[in-house]
Amino acid sequence: MFGRILQVLTMKSPDSPSAVTRSSVASEELSTRRAQLLSSIKTFIVILSTSIISFIAFRNTLTWYLQRFWGASGDFWQSQWEKVLDVCGHNEFNVGFFGSFIATFTVYWIVGMCYTLIDLTGRPAFLLKYKIQEPNNTAYPVSRSQIYGVLRQVLINQFLIGIPFTLMGHYLMRWRGYDWGKLPTFQWVILELSLCILIEELGFYYSHRLLHNPRLYKYIHKQHHEWQTPIAITAIYCHPIEHIFSNLLPPFLGPLVLGSHTATAWLWFTLATLSTLNAHSGFHFPFFPSPEAHDYHHLKFNQNFGVLGVLDRLHGTDSQFRKTKAYERHIMLLSLVPIKELYPDETKKSTKSDDTCSTSKEE
Repeated sequence: MFGRILQVLTMKSPDSPSAVTRSSVASEELSTRRAQLLSSIKTFIVILSTSIISFIAFRNTLTWYLQRFWGASGDFWQSQWEKVLDVCGHNEFNVGFFGSFIATFTVYWIVGMCYTLIDLTGRPAFLLKYKIQEPNNTAYPVSRSQIYGVLRQVLINQFLIGIPFTLMGHYLMRWRGYDWGKLPTFQWVILELSLCILIEELGFYYSHRLLHNPRLYKYIHKQHHEWQTPIAITAIYCHPIEHIFSNLLPPFLGPLVLGSHTATAWLWFTLATLSTLNAHSGFHFPFFPSPEAHDYHHLKFNQNFGVLGVLDRLHGTDSQFRKTKAYERHIMLLSLVPIKELYPDETKKSTKSDDTCSTSKEE
């Protein structure tokens, strides 16, 4: 069975170029991939460590100021969670089912509609300099009819698929065992978030790559790739089957395996939602995680199947991407200067020599 799954996973996607025989360089490729994987792991550790340190500093500082100036008694975060429980009537079903659905739905549309206003109007114009794919080369701003088509499918996925999945997820969490009362320690939350990131990478990479198999692509995943130049709300514009196995299941597996506190699960689902909206936004904004890799996936189809890039490096599914200018730009932008200005496209060679040649031919 596992052999069959691996065979299906390794089949080419319909858009991949013709395979090239690599038997003579197999050992060299293996060593190269190991080195690349090690490099990706080191990069991930650096990014994760920096994020954890920054988040800890922010949390401690914010809590100190809130307690000092606002007179907060006890643990500020626990008191805020108690307010949430009060709203939910201290009912486990209300917290686990309704709360989880409302939290993810609200985040998706508050942030998604901010992007959509830009996508519909092309304003404010100064933000267009952060567009990854040139607006002049694509149908941008997008039309209302395009947006309506996306809204229809996304809402179908959120209500007809998302609600039953959330209900099932609630009962699976109850079966697994979890807490929804006293909040876990801050250190434990950070540990669980880190593990959720890794579990999602495994689930998303392999499910996504499976969907690019020729037997599945044209029936399921092709709908998502109708948007070669994606916009934020197309993050879950896809076939319902894809929505279950590629959008909902991978981020849910982490909290299920770990038995995460409901608040931790909400925080994780929020981060995962923000991540996929950013990845599909088509904008490389300052101080946002780089969406270059997934934008390139929509442009070329057969590169960058994962979220972190670790498994892409391991399996060599980012080999073409790493040779492009988009790869050089695949960093967090820490300046207001657009990334395309910091890493400009290759300037075209002067046509002077070509003109000389053509003149000679005419003579």
